[in-house]
Amino acid sequence: MFDMIFLQADAGGLMSMLPFVAMIGVLYFFMIRPQMIRQKKEKQFRSDIKKGSKVVTTSGIHGRIVEMNDTNNTVVIETGAGKIRFERTAISMELTQKQTEQK
Repeated sequence: MFDMIFLQADAGGLMSMLPFVAMIGVLYFFMIRPQMIRQKKEKQFRSDIKKGSKVVTTSGIHGRIVEMNDTNNTVVIETGAGKIRFERTAISMELTQKQTEQK
């Protein structure tokens, strides 16, 4: 008789854990995994940029890359006002690709 009570308690405990396990799975597939994929694409983008590319920084400055320094991860962007040095991580998107895709 006591064996039946313990077996029922174990099955009930497992069933009560199922919603928490499902919630963690949903969080992983809808929030964590897409963020990891996005970060991987951004890292690939920053490593693929090259001299002469037209880019936009995170602060909204448009310009063309005229110099790249790999030792300290900086780029020099030529704008209408002159040349400005930025960190490579400050580049948000490349306009050269966008312009060719629109044509």
